[in-house]
Amino acid sequence: MRRADCVAKLAGLCLVAGLLLAGLALPVVGAAGLVSNRMGDQVALTSVRLIDTPPPLMTTITDKDGQPFAYLYDQYRVLTPPDEVAQVMKDALIAIEDRRFYEHNGVDWLATIRAAMRNQSEGSVSQGASTITQQYVKNHLVHVLERDDKGGQVKAQEQTIARKLREARIAMHVESQLTKDEILTRYLDVVPFGGTIFGIAAASQAYFDTTPEQLTVPQAAMLAGMVNSPTFLDPEARPDKATDRRNMVIDLMAANNKLSPEQTEAAKRAPLGLATPVRPLPTGCVGAGPETGFFCSYVVNHLTANGFDLNELKSGGYRIETTLDRTLTQHAKRAAEAQVPKTTPGIANTAAVVKPGRERHEVVALVASRDYGLKKEEFQTQFDLPSAVENKFGAGSIYKVFTAAAALEKGTGIETMIASPNSYVSRVFRGGAPSCPSTGEQATYWYCLSNHDDSYPPQMTLKQALATSPNTAFVILEEKVGLDAVVDMASRLGMRETMATNIAGVAPDPSADRKDLQVSQADFYKSAGNASFTLGPAPTSTLELANVAATIASAGTWCRPTPIRKIFDRHGEEVEVKEPPCEQVVEEGLANALAVGLSEDDQDRGTAAAAAKQYNWKRPALGKTGTTEEYKSAAFIGATFDYAGAVQVFNDGTTPRGICVNAGPPRLCGQGDIYGGTLPARTWFEFMTKAHENLPEKPLPPVEPRYRLP
Repeated sequence: MRRADCVAKLAGLCLVAGLLLAGLALPVVGAAGLVSNRMGDQVALTSVRLIDTPPPLMTTITDKDGQPFAYLYDQYRVLTPPDEVAQVMKDALIAIEDRRFYEHNGVDWLATIRAAMRNQSEGSVSQGASTITQQYVKNHLVHVLERDDKGGQVKAQEQTIARKLREARIAMHVESQLTKDEILTRYLDVVPFGGTIFGIAAASQAYFDTTPEQLTVPQAAMLAGMVNSPTFLDPEARPDKATDRRNMVIDLMAANNKLSPEQTEAAKRAPLGLATPVRPLPTGCVGAGPETGFFCSYVVNHLTANGFDLNELKSGGYRIETTLDRTLTQHAKRAAEAQVPKTTPGIANTAAVVKPGRERHEVVALVASRDYGLKKEEFQTQFDLPSAVENKFGAGSIYKVFTAAAALEKGTGIETMIASPNSYVSRVFRGGAPSCPSTGEQATYWYCLSNHDDSYPPQMTLKQALATSPNTAFVILEEKVGLDAVVDMASRLGMRETMATNIAGVAPDPSADRKDLQVSQADFYKSAGNASFTLGPAPTSTLELANVAATIASAGTWCRPTPIRKIFDRHGEEVEVKEPPCEQVVEEGLANALAVGLSEDDQDRGTAAAAAKQYNWKRPALGKTGTTEEYKSAAFIGATFDYAGAVQVFNDGTTPRGICVNAGPPRLCGQGDIYGGTLPARTWFEFMTKAHENLPEKPLPPVEPRYRLP
């Protein structure tokens, strides 16, 4: 090397040493207080934010018994107290990353100067010498403070002397505020271990299916070795390199007198012993699994609608205790698939169960014959089939419940005789067939319709009409009480989100070209004067149908269906979840009369009688079936005073065809033959029979005379 080059190189080394001594060594003489006084504003602010800003934590969602069934996170991390980390883990980390950890004040002066001088002599950054405290600073900046700022992350990892000086000064301030054990624990909580795995608790679970407290020497050594380069030392992808690195850590532990020769050799002979498979806990509602994924999705949607930020849910470390009944969910899922196999093209079977009550309506089950997931080829879906307004074809005659309730409010009793002719032409409502079969007159304005068959008597009680479901009787009632009253009753009893959507099943769109897509279902039916509302042809939510049954069984008290019992933050403090207050939407006497009026659907000529008999159902219950005109969907709602539930079977494919259920398994066909008393009622009675096995029977309420026969 030329003499001039040697002189220049020596001058550079001296300059580097001088800068380090000026920027770092001075605080050693002046003590930690001098460091704080001389730090620039930016460094001081960063130091405070670093100490005060907690890292993102995984949120856990549990069932009603406290058992986890879903997790939400971007960084899989669980904080671990110092006394719950095995000493061998601390020893392993110190051995490989910072053997003088307990001796320095945040910066290892000798190692730093040596590394800086070597880097200067080589003309590149080839050696680090960062202490555990400095690594904690860098990792906290990258994965916590700047996790949403790519530019900030790049800046926090720049291989420059300026960045190293800034990092060192922050590290010294951290050491002046935290104990060594606090720093070590914080480092172990924040450092990445590959992929979405952050912190020692997550790493212990993912790689060894254990806890930090139970880590063995070989396990601790492998994890300690990984922090240098989690990707390059991935034990699944590169087991040989991971083993070599682990054994290096074990040798260093022995050199630090933390292991005996016998322990050292035994640890090095041990296999990696990885969990099979190596993976973090599943994240998101797809990770919740095919059975509880729909419920998980409803929980997230419910909370975000209540003001919770989704990113906060994924990083806040909440514990969300829900109302999910795992056993009832399993019963409902099996029943749904028994009637409609999950692989059935174009047909979905959905069920929702709500617990009635005057103070809360707890959602306990949300299932579908489809599995919740991403694999379309396996008939999985992420559409919220049981909770959202997903049945675009309607619930059919179940909507007659709203007409009956409106009629009760206007003075009709459940024993009042009402007309039920086989055919009828309304001079009040528009729509209907091109001509009326019974009279031949044109129906360009009038609404004409007929019953499914001609076996109905010309008149019957309202109670009989609810059980046997003649269409004409309820259109005549609709004329009597007024369509607005019927539509409003649907909303009052529970169809609130359903009635707020438009007829295409989405939220009203003011920019839509078609005028009828600019209004809600409620406004559309009121303005159009369309009597078909009582026949239920519009998009409908299974969950809201179940909540209608819960409102009736709760003596007329509507409560917003909730999947939440309690929420706790990362500190164990309960977080308030604001729910709208319950409402007495109809008089208690009216609700009780309606419950009794709906109590014969499972008896004698009732439309669900065959299904009830099949499952030997004998409990008092309210119920109502529904079938849409072209057999593209059918439904059933029912309730005892323990559980209220709804089932909808509908075409969820791209071809709007009817559903056939006779002469073979369910299938799409040209002319359908499904009814609410077939697949939907069978599904309901199958899982409700199991849900009530150990519950005493509860009788129907008494009916006030004014609601029986005014």
